[in-house]
Amino acid sequence: MKICRFNEGRLGIVEGDTVRDVTDILDILPTARYPLPVFDPMIARLADICAEAERRGGGATHALADVTLLSPVANPGKLVAAPVNYQAHLDEAIADEATFSRAHVRKIQETGLFLKATSSMIGVGSPIQLAHPDRRTDHEIELAVVIGRDCYRASAADALSYVAGYTIGLDITIRGPEERSLRKSLDTYSVLGPWLVTADEIGDPSGRELLLTVDGEVRQRANTRDLIMDVPALIAFASSYYTLRPGDVIFTGTPEGVGPILPGQRMDVSIDGIGAFSIDVGQK
Repeated sequence: MKICRFNEGRLGIVEGDTVRDVTDILDILPTARYPLPVFDPMIARLADICAEAERRGGGATHALADVTLLSPVANPGKLVAAPVNYQAHLDEAIADEATFSRAHVRKIQETGLFLKATSSMIGVGSPIQLAHPDRRTDHEIELAVVIGRDCYRASAADALSYVAGYTIGLDITIRGPEERSLRKSLDTYSVLGPWLVTADEIGDPSGRELLLTVDGEVRQRANTRDLIMDVPALIAFASSYYTLRPGDVIFTGTPEGVGPILPGQRMDVSIDGIGAFSIDVGQK
């Protein structure tokens, strides 16, 4: 099932070129009061949401082209990201000393993971707003994994059972010597979308083609089979350090071909089995 959030926080099921509005199903979620939960309540009840959507059917429909798509996850507790997790990207970073700081060019097993601020997250219906036009800012397409239940010290063998679904991530990055979490956490620098595809539809997330173009020019084309640390290994690695909660997102790393983006450009992005979207680049 493809689940989206659209317009003013409405919930929809994507069916071809239409969105079926199932916002009323959110009434099954518990009413929250302070202190608020540190996870995403909808993702925690995703199985119930999907079952109820199947049972009820119906609902008003909208043309997909007429709605504004929001991030499919509203309240992630953590955005976890994997650096240099494709060998070809590591190779290009090592070769380009002028762009990639030496302190940040190491294998993922040596570097570890990093966190992006949740305030950097947007959906594909909003433009990316570049905040430091005097510095190079790059695109990075990534498979994004959404955790569905509490996960601590998971084994790689069991890791996929903790996944709620998958979406496309853009990890927008200012180049420079500062820590990754700073350079990748500006407002609008974590794009998720266009929707969440439930884990049962994806199955094994390896073997997924990724494609990113800028104004029609192919910049990144790769396959998730080439991840250095695959999705199960990433979940096991991350959960060995902190508990993953429902709605937490893991950006699995970007392949080779990262390059600069400028205000006025448009990116077209796709991952096999998930979907595709276009997003504009503006300036804050």
